[in-house]
Amino acid sequence: MTRHYEVIVVGAGSMGMAAGYYLAKQGVKTLLIDAFDPPHDQGSHFGETRIIRHAYGEGREYVPLALRSQELWNELEKKTHLKIFTQAGAMGFGPKGNAPFIDEAIASGIEYNLEVDHLSGAEMKDRFPGLNVPDDYNAFYEPNSGFLYSENCIQAYRELAEHHGAELSVNNPVVDIEAYEDGVKVVTNKDTFTANKLIICSGAWNKEILAKLDLDLPLIPTRQPVAWFEAEESLFNVNNFPTFMVEVPSGDTRAIYYGFPTFGGCGVKVGRHDFVDIIEPETMNREFGSDPNDEGHIREFLDNFMPKASGALKKGVICMYTRTPDGHFIIDKHPQHSHISIAAGFAGHGYKFASVVGEILSQLAVKGETEHDINIFRINRPSLQEKSVSK
Repeated sequence: MTRHYEVIVVGAGSMGMAAGYYLAKQGVKTLLIDAFDPPHDQGSHFGETRIIRHAYGEGREYVPLALRSQELWNELEKKTHLKIFTQAGAMGFGPKGNAPFIDEAIASGIEYNLEVDHLSGAEMKDRFPGLNVPDDYNAFYEPNSGFLYSENCIQAYRELAEHHGAELSVNNPVVDIEAYEDGVKVVTNKDTFTANKLIICSGAWNKEILAKLDLDLPLIPTRQPVAWFEAEESLFNVNNFPTFMVEVPSGDTRAIYYGFPTFGGCGVKVGRHDFVDIIEPETMNREFGSDPNDEGHIREFLDNFMPKASGALKKGVICMYTRTPDGHFIIDKHPQHSHISIAAGFAGHGYKFASVVGEILSQLAVKGETEHDINIFRINRPSLQEKSVSK
């Protein structure tokens, strides 16, 4: 027997679970479908923590969404028994005149009157003695940012969504979708469902899912190593060291690294944001260390800029990004089916926005529009028409 819902959400990860909660909270009959059982280790939310920063190097258009996300994460923490956010602060540094990411973060902080200190490399070393930064580097520090406990966030949204009546169908991959003028049919391995509205936010599987609706978007899943290292606790613990985004020279271009302080003995966590290793999610090698680059790039960064955090490797994991050619998200309605909303291509910097993206998707499903400015994320933007990402 086919079951009918007002809204079906395909992909109950970061954005999908948030959308499910905001829909169910409004009394919308909602079904969330996922190929796995979230939170899980197969998607882009795996790895315990995610940075949330407000001064934004990817573009100042993101700042209002970052601030709204922070409000929603704070609200979530009040409603759950789980830890959601730690205000550890955030910093960034890079060569003066040759670090556009850092420059844009500083400029966005100024434009939106955020509490951001603009520092030199020398001043940054004084403030955080564990750093080895050239004196003339450009740097910033914002105390109100920090990090999210990514798996806790999804678990909290799941519990609240179910509390408000949302249903979940897990370990149940979607095999087909049919769109009609006034609804959709979703066929899974186990069931068939129908709905008035559909939200698709399946992470690295979005390209495959959207192809069922004759939509070919330039979405590129990539393999992203992340590692934790033993560090001198007095220098790098969460009470006196922030999260970080660092832009440094790398051959003829620039590399961007990110990371977290140590807490509870976990070690300093570091990844390389700009490294591209294109994969297929079903066949990706999930063994950390199977490629020398898994630890190599990260170790080199630590040796150069945080040598007292370059201790023994404690743990390494493989996560995924889903990149777009211009690095911006896709949040929009399907071009031919206005009752289908899409969230895709979060390009390694989207997790912090999961709360507000869930809010946006719920508004698109219920009202057909959102109060938030999502013009930069439209499907028909010219910069999305490229079909490749350079390695």
